[in-house]
Amino acid sequence: MRAIYYLLGIFFFLFSCAPKVELGWQKLSPSEIEKLATKLQSESLSFTPAIKVALERQEAFLKNKDPEAVALNLEQLKVTYQDLLNTVVTLKENLELIEDNPEYLAKLFDIYLLSSNTLLTGYYEPWLEASYEKKGEYLYPIYRLPADLKVLDLEQFHPRFKGEKIYYRMGGDKVLPYYSREEIDKGALAGKGLEIAWVKDKIKLFFLHIQGSGRLIFPDGKVKHVLYAGKNGLQYVSIGRLLVEKGLLKKDEVSMQSIYRVLKDNPLLVDEILQANPSYVFFKLAEEGPFGCINQPLTPWVSVASNNSFVPWGGVLLVEGVLPGLVGDKFFTSLLAVQDTGGAIKGEHLDLFCGSGWEAEFVAGRLQHRARVYLLLRKGEND
Repeated sequence: MRAIYYLLGIFFFLFSCAPKVELGWQKLSPSEIEKLATKLQSESLSFTPAIKVALERQEAFLKNKDPEAVALNLEQLKVTYQDLLNTVVTLKENLELIEDNPEYLAKLFDIYLLSSNTLLTGYYEPWLEASYEKKGEYLYPIYRLPADLKVLDLEQFHPRFKGEKIYYRMGGDKVLPYYSREEIDKGALAGKGLEIAWVKDKIKLFFLHIQGSGRLIFPDGKVKHVLYAGKNGLQYVSIGRLLVEKGLLKKDEVSMQSIYRVLKDNPLLVDEILQANPSYVFFKLAEEGPFGCINQPLTPWVSVASNNSFVPWGGVLLVEGVLPGLVGDKFFTSLLAVQDTGGAIKGEHLDLFCGSGWEAEFVAGRLQHRARVYLLLRKGEND
């Protein structure tokens, strides 16, 4: 027990010094909204049926939230979960109307510019060849969540630590950080019956950890989803940045594809580079997925991940940005639903779920642009 108190003291000090996301907002005029609505007609990333499915899932999540709880609290702009639910329902019921008559977006909703400089990245669902047992080329394990991994929710001790957690293990009477990627790669979890599958490619397994979910193709032709189950709680370190520091990539060359190519060309560096990121993810097998943090299936090109201090889970956004394409960048204006989060998502950062397949991999691996982010609220919610 003394070890826990000691640990809490250290983390209370550290988190008291942690930077917070500071946001402003600007309410758009009806004419500005109509311009956005017109762009939405021709530049949307998804079609109305897919957006409606995402909104139905959003609605299911929001119906289980405390309606009076505050989801977003900015100066002179306080948004409750009931506000978000009302917005989702109204948008879902009027999508076709807005699609045919863009002016109705301004009649039904207030739109607030939250940021003109949000980092927009992408993630996707990779496919990996896998085996249920270690054999032949299948040398690299995918681990389930270990029973000795403990999580302490700091919000229990003070509301200012909402969303902050400590991940640890017990070593006798000592509280210790959970095993790092290097320790796990060197066998810290071997022989404990935690392996759910084995894969051929160590680098692709690392990318599975980054993406948080994927699909495994087994020798008998069966395909299973592999979903995020937990993490070791250690700091995420970008290996792309490390490759730039080592002179193996230029800053403007960094993408998932270029990182993979460099590591394949330098096999003696693979362990050093991958283990520089101590963060480690654990998985579970499933028949369906992937699921976001709202415990609903994600919708490609509609679902987006965020940290809850920037835009709230359950919120509906309108985003203007740029996607990489095979023949040049493509501008878009699209409705997105905040349905997920991720360990590397800090500050003003959105991560777009691109689905699976070669196009999703291409876009997610190269997407790193700045975007304008707007929050939709049904008219009357903040009058």
